[in-house]
Amino acid sequence: MLPPAHRVRRSDDFRLVLRRGRRAGRRRLSVHALTADGATGPARAGFVVGRVVGDSVTRHRVTRRLRHLVADRLSALPPGTALVVRAHPPAASASSAELAEDLDAALRRLELRPRLSVVTSP
Repeated sequence: MLPPAHRVRRSDDFRLVLRRGRRAGRRRLSVHALTADGATGPARAGFVVGRVVGDSVTRHRVTRRLRHLVADRLSALPPGTALVVRAHPPAASASSAELAEDLDAALRRLELRPRLSVVTSP
């Protein structure tokens, strides 16, 4: 569970992020991000998992997985960033690792997550 200070909760906030934020789409999910210059509040996240993803049990399972993945990454985001993660139908059958891969790729594309550098030893 995300602490209340780290959640996007109001419909106006969702609408603002979806309309004014930048978007990075992947096969299983899309990430919309709105960064505020000079903001000092914590990074926040919200989730949109519609009926096209599946029945109630499936939607809640996808939401729990996404919430867990985003919670691990919130501390690395710039202060004041608001994310909305929208699940697509293939998210229903995806593993947590596949969702994490798509989430990280979307965050990198939005330039919110640094690339992992690979160090090779001689």
